[in-house]
Amino acid sequence: MPRTARDVVFVDGVRTPFGKAGPKGLYAETRADDLVVRAIRELMRRNPSLPPERVDEVAIAATTQTGDQGLTIGRAAAVLAGLPKSVPGYAIDRMCAGAMTAVTTTGAGIAFGAYDVAIAGGVEHMGRHPMGEGVDPNPRFLAERLVDPSALIMGATAENLHDRFPQITKERADAYAVRSQQKVAAAYAAGKIQPDLVPTAVRSAEKGWGLATEDEPPRPDTTMEGLAKLKTPFRVAGRVTAGNAAGLNDGATACLLAAEETARELGLTPRMRLVDYAFAGVEPEVMGVGPVPATEKLLARNSLTMDDIGLIEINEAFAVQVLAFLDHFKIADDDPRVNPWGGAIALGHPLASSGVRLMTQLSRLFQERTDVRYGLTTMCIGMGMGGTVLWENTNWEGAK
Repeated sequence: MPRTARDVVFVDGVRTPFGKAGPKGLYAETRADDLVVRAIRELMRRNPSLPPERVDEVAIAATTQTGDQGLTIGRAAAVLAGLPKSVPGYAIDRMCAGAMTAVTTTGAGIAFGAYDVAIAGGVEHMGRHPMGEGVDPNPRFLAERLVDPSALIMGATAENLHDRFPQITKERADAYAVRSQQKVAAAYAAGKIQPDLVPTAVRSAEKGWGLATEDEPPRPDTTMEGLAKLKTPFRVAGRVTAGNAAGLNDGATACLLAAEETARELGLTPRMRLVDYAFAGVEPEVMGVGPVPATEKLLARNSLTMDDIGLIEINEAFAVQVLAFLDHFKIADDDPRVNPWGGAIALGHPLASSGVRLMTQLSRLFQERTDVRYGLTTMCIGMGMGGTVLWENTNWEGAK
């Protein structure tokens, strides 16, 4: 039978507040799978017209798939969230772009007709499962010089980017980081971020039960003077610090995707439409430049330029990585299209979950910016990759 691709829409997205990884963090004694279950349950609660049995797939990403992030976490989370046993699920890994890939993979399945409705998201508990836990890199990587030795240390790859682009100074990276903190503080003050945060129960043997209602990582009092004093852990007299990079974090995200015709049938209100996506590889030792070729590929395939893009949500793994992207596309450091409500330097980056945070934030911005038709979500990915997704605003005033 001939098939016609269907339009795919992003209906809703939620996330737990992000916590700091470690023994004193919000989720130090909370399981990773419980975090993503909380997000899935909230998605279903917010969309009561969706019968649970109509969910065709649950794709959940985790970079470290072991312990409470293992057991085919998409299926495990679906069962724990109370979805019918008929709803399948699976785990997915593309390091930092895990949730992004969960969305593009299930979105492609919807477009193809294999699914009508899917839940996609990600979780990372970096306190329980530090980056690289249990990893055994093949010795050929170094013995055969397939990658530079710095490729497996993300902070070192950021220092390499500073080397490649000397115009991106530490001062410029620090200034970008200060703006990110300021934008998050302003967005919180205006109530922009809170609507998609899921209040999440936390347990402490010492303090008892509590409720996480806001992100733990932001440091609104960050200053240039303060950042200048921070250590450079990846290189003596380096440029990458804890202040101009995302921290180590715990958190989960989930979103609801559907065929546009199914959304109409079920009375679901789409926030944005999936147009296209692209992934690209780069040298692993400069993985932060990955969003550049991914975005170039995507724009070219859709006969668009950066001038056509009204909003850009880029993951702030490191300030230098964002600035390299902006320089390539001749975008000013303070361009209002870029992360209007701040980014991961302030909010945190629980690895595999972050892609859906970008999407949820973009979808909220679309609701306010009916003058904007197209937006991007983009991020760099460990081991030398980049991913970019192109979205169309379903509330775009030009379509009326």
